[in-house]
Amino acid sequence: MARTIQPKARDTASRDQGGRTHEARAYVTLDDLLRLNHRAKGFSFLPKQPVHSLLAGRHASRLRGRGLEFEELRHYYEGDDVRAIDWRATARLGEPQLRVYTEERDRPVLLLVDQRLSMFFGSRGAMKSVVAAEAAALAAWRVTSLGDRIGGLVFSENGMDEVRPRARQAAIGPLFEAIVRRNGELRAEDPRPSDPGLLNAALAKVPRLLPHDGLLTLITDAAGADAETVRLVTEITAHNDVLTVFVFDPLEAELPDIGRTVVADAGRQIEIDSASGSLRHRFAASFAERREAIEGFSRRRAIPVLPLSTGRDTADQFRELLGRRLARSVAPGPRARAG
Repeated sequence: MARTIQPKARDTASRDQGGRTHEARAYVTLDDLLRLNHRAKGFSFLPKQPVHSLLAGRHASRLRGRGLEFEELRHYYEGDDVRAIDWRATARLGEPQLRVYTEERDRPVLLLVDQRLSMFFGSRGAMKSVVAAEAAALAAWRVTSLGDRIGGLVFSENGMDEVRPRARQAAIGPLFEAIVRRNGELRAEDPRPSDPGLLNAALAKVPRLLPHDGLLTLITDAAGADAETVRLVTEITAHNDVLTVFVFDPLEAELPDIGRTVVADAGRQIEIDSASGSLRHRFAASFAERREAIEGFSRRRAIPVLPLSTGRDTADQFRELLGRRLARSVAPGPRARAG
């Protein structure tokens, strides 16, 4: 799978055909991630109905979410939710009775956060590494607000950090610190090539941190995904749910016509003529092939895929992809005809 190319000495900015400069945020801070707490609303990682907005738009999610267990019947008091009234018990006992449920135990959620050199690229808005960090923070805030445990595997060429799923206060700090540290270590002038094998190395650690009945959320550009990736993810799906957040930059999908330019990957440089139609076609076809491979595999295993672009606000994209089904779930249905 081809690696992302990085324009030499322009890792934080690019120019469009009109000559305007688009700045891309290269790094995140701890404060950035903490502030996202107030934006982690309007979406859910616990769907209980088909997720129509993911993949090609018609594939149901297999994410199970938490369930409810019946605990007891009790007398109805003013202010209780009338939807919980047990009408059969009410009729039998002659006074309103309420069904009381307890939520199943909290579910562990593990975030696999990619901060490799292949993620240190962005033509507008933000680097892929920044979008991945923001996506992880939004997921962590949302998941913990619902009472679930959060943990993570943050990996890069500089190392891998493990944070076991724990309750909110115990996990948010260490997880965010690991993300900010690995994000801050990224450098465009790093002479090392991106290591594609790190994705599989991180996946191999998942079963130990997430044995069963959890949710694994992959936040990555999928660089280096191969047959071993498929095998590892398949094994994980046998006992857990999986959600993939596919981070990409618009420049990866469509190379603009900016004439002859020098691009670099690690210490290597090459001059290309981006005015060449055949070059731009091959470039776009390579990205389309990578994305289709990811989504094709995910469809076969009913794994939702959330494509996140560096060119748009991360929280807004989450609400669009994961939130629109919430609106459908509360929308009033057609009225039943009388008689």
